[in-house]
Formats: sequence, C-alpha cells, structure tokens
Amino acid sequence: MRVGIILAAVILLQGCITSLVTVPVEIAYKTTKGVVKGTAAVVRAVTPDGDDDKEKEQDKQKDQDKQKDQEKN
Repeated sequence: MRVGIILAAVILLQGCITSLVTVPVEIAYKTTKGVVKGTAAVVRAVTPDGDDDKEKEQDKQKDQDKQKDQEKN
C-alpha cells in the first residue's frame, strides 16, 4: 500500500521535480552563454588578426573597379 502511494506521488510530482531541476540549469546556461560571448568579443577586439588588412584590400579593389567603370564611360 505504501509503495503504491509513494509511486503515485512520484509520478504525479514528476513535472514539479523537473521544473525545480531545469530552471536553475537554464539560468546558469544563459548566464554562462552571455559571459562567453562577451569574452569572445573582447578577445576579438584586442587580438590583431589581419581583418583590417583584408578590408583595406577589398576597399582598394572596389575603388579600382569604380575607376575602371568611370574610365569606360
């Protein structure tokens, strides 16, 4: 009899137990995700990786293409 009551209680309270466990895990996940994104942004901003050089080359290429188009017209 007691086993049946305990089993019924466990089954009926399963949703509540799941909520109690998953809510703190979700909060921790979201907090950690924000910290990681912020850290990654800072690292990208501080670490030189040559992106500026690539952008300058692309800008030069665009300017050269514009000049060629203007010369054709």
